Amino acid sequence: MKAVVMAGGEGSRLRPLTSRRPKPLAPVVNKPVMEHIVDLLRRHGITEIVATLHYLADEIESYFGSGTGFGVSMRYVVEDTPLGTAGAVKLAEDILGDEPFLVISGDALTDLDLTALIEHHARSEATATITLQRVANPLEFGVVITDENGRITRFLEKPSWGEIFSDTINTGIYVLDPVVLSYMERGKSYDFSRDIFPRLLHEGRAVTGFVTTDYWTDIGNLQQYQQANYDALGGKVNLEIPGVEAKPGIWMAEGCRIDPGAQLIAPLSLGRNVVVEAGAVVGGETVLGNATIVAKNASVQRTISWADCYFGESSRLEGCTIADRNIVKGHATIGTGTVVGSGCTIGTGAVVRPNLRLWPDKSVSSGAIVSMSLIYGIKWPDSLFGAIGVSGLANVELTPEFATKLGQALGTSLKPGQPVMTSRDAHPAARIVNRCIISGLLSVGINVEDLRAIPLPLARYATRMSGDGGVHTRVDPGDPNAILIEMLDASGINVDKATERKIENLFFREDFRRTGMDEVGVLSFPARTLELYTSEMLGALKPKALPAANFRAVVDYGYGNASLVMPRVLATLGVDTVALDAYYDETKARTFRSHRERYIEQLRTVTLTLGADLGVLVDHDGESFALVDDLGRVIAGNRLLALVSLMVCRAQPGARIAIPITTPNAIGKMIASVGGQVTRTKSDRRSMMALAAKERETLAYGSGFKQEPIFPEFQPAFDALYAIIKVMELLAKEGRKLHELNVFLPHWFFRHRALPVPWERKGEVMRTIASEHAQEDVEMFDGVRVNVNGGWFLVLPDASDPTVNVYAEGSSNEDADRLLGSVVQRIEALVEA
Repeated sequence: MKAVVMAGGEGSRLRPLTSRRPKPLAPVVNKPVMEHIVDLLRRHGITEIVATLHYLADEIESYFGSGTGFGVSMRYVVEDTPLGTAGAVKLAEDILGDEPFLVISGDALTDLDLTALIEHHARSEATATITLQRVANPLEFGVVITDENGRITRFLEKPSWGEIFSDTINTGIYVLDPVVLSYMERGKSYDFSRDIFPRLLHEGRAVTGFVTTDYWTDIGNLQQYQQANYDALGGKVNLEIPGVEAKPGIWMAEGCRIDPGAQLIAPLSLGRNVVVEAGAVVGGETVLGNATIVAKNASVQRTISWADCYFGESSRLEGCTIADRNIVKGHATIGTGTVVGSGCTIGTGAVVRPNLRLWPDKSVSSGAIVSMSLIYGIKWPDSLFGAIGVSGLANVELTPEFATKLGQALGTSLKPGQPVMTSRDAHPAARIVNRCIISGLLSVGINVEDLRAIPLPLARYATRMSGDGGVHTRVDPGDPNAILIEMLDASGINVDKATERKIENLFFREDFRRTGMDEVGVLSFPARTLELYTSEMLGALKPKALPAANFRAVVDYGYGNASLVMPRVLATLGVDTVALDAYYDETKARTFRSHRERYIEQLRTVTLTLGADLGVLVDHDGESFALVDDLGRVIAGNRLLALVSLMVCRAQPGARIAIPITTPNAIGKMIASVGGQVTRTKSDRRSMMALAAKERETLAYGSGFKQEPIFPEFQPAFDALYAIIKVMELLAKEGRKLHELNVFLPHWFFRHRALPVPWERKGEVMRTIASEHAQEDVEMFDGVRVNVNGGWFLVLPDASDPTVNVYAEGSSNEDADRLLGSVVQRIEALVEA
């Protein structure tokens, strides 16, 4: 059998290590990772190899040549432009012939039993066999779902947590019949998981999974690269480590010179001609590349270094990764997690803090202290973004330097000169972070229009009107000690997952655009945003019934800056308003966020005492709210969603209402009973807003985050300021008291519970729940939802925290409790196992 080794990747997430070296040539225990793959193929009798190349192709071809020095025959095809995983293989069609062939990545590390894989493919008589493995965190991989016979039924590439239905992932190792190549045109881009395999399934061809427990890891980022070396040293993967095992766990290649006064600690791999001088301590998960010198009394531990490095007298390296041709002078220190690119010099006595990346050819002066470039401690080893945005403890995790770098990453993802709107709430910490983000944006040539302290709905509006993007900084609604940064696209809604990943990659690589002094961005402060927002709001309402209704409302502004907008609009519409907490005070706003229920009780009391038509509580961010009817009953959450949907459908028969999958079925039935059309959506906020932006004729949305509505007739985003007045307008058209509409709302028996589940167990939990209920009425649209006995339950992983949410609806409280309890008990058992 012939093999195709995929070796065209740029390895951008491994920068600065791959700034000048293709990822397949990155060494693992002193041998390029692709050479380990070639060794594996040869051990299983596969000696005819075709390598697909793109980035720095000449270096790979120069290293392997014809393959004779490695016991194989090597041929090459080169992509002029990236053609995807399948499009690259198509280039090798003439070489592969008409027999089944193996496809394997040249930048993954594995000791997979290829013989067993090939035999499985032959037995299954499948068109394609995909090697599968179960992993703790499937987010960065293609999730694969199989039936009880091992045949694949579904693919999902780079899923979100709500789309994690299994922890079985595609390793990118395939055995394929040559007919697969007929599904492509030469020179066009195709991906196996996104394009070819789904088409094979659609046409009814057999695609099977080969589940392996052999070692496999995708060396996708710097942490994984370091761990792959540790695993190889620890014997977790069967590799041919260069040299001889001079002592248990210590490998030495030829020419090494070790002073008798040096201390070597297993596990350790030393390349050719390594020198370790007296008093030096080397080892404990350490790799030293060829011709590396460790001077007297130096300490190099848990460190991966490439060739031609020098570590000076009494230098200290711990848990770092050092590329080739680096000089670390005497008494210098490099901290854990730091990565140093090729050709750098660290001066005498310099200190390089943990988790910093130095790009090639940098020089650190003697005695300098280089501050860490990310945060104190690694909070985001794999991703920056949570369910809503980027959040962290103010001035501890989310530091000024972090915010500046985030601004640079966002700006680099855009074109020079594009306008970005920045805004914030009035908290001093948010102001600092906002200014640092502005500095980062300006430094990479982005023009910034700073809206300063305004409610988030106004920021979304201004971005939609004038910006190519936006950034809003505020106190995190879920943690009063944290700052939340939300990034907006040109329509004013949160950026999509693809944009988040692009920004993350730039952030972690520190691959920022550099601009000349005359090309930095321009900072300006737009005027009249509030006036334009208010004017367009009134135009969207076009109220007729409201001024004649003589409403009297009690509005609690929660010490937020919504009081800048609503009083003037309500006055214009003739609403008699009693305002509570209608000025900004951050100290009191913190109390408001922490004791919201107390303020709702205060609102109930004032509304009843004054005989008002309704009470309104506006949350600090201006995106969510709660109502109190004229009898003092609180309307919030799902009940508020039901009320708004009812009024919209009564005002406009046939209205389309989109509700999240977490909403009780009783609400959907009520909407249908009054002539509305129901669309189910995913529960995350971004999906809600994206649908609103796409289908502007839909009148109201409910969000899974506090169930606030969206009225896209004004803007496709959560906007409590507009929604509150719209509710008043709809109520005025009804000609009824609010409590009279309240009685039209249905009853439901609904439960929700959040269970602690470690990140590494989430995928396993979802796979198990999905497989155990595979024969029932299952929906895998957002999480795993199972319809059972007239009710349903939903298991949905949280995107930001190590938790899994369980929702259940039954025909009675007891039924809902029983359904929820059975699912919770099963998940707890899985976590404890």
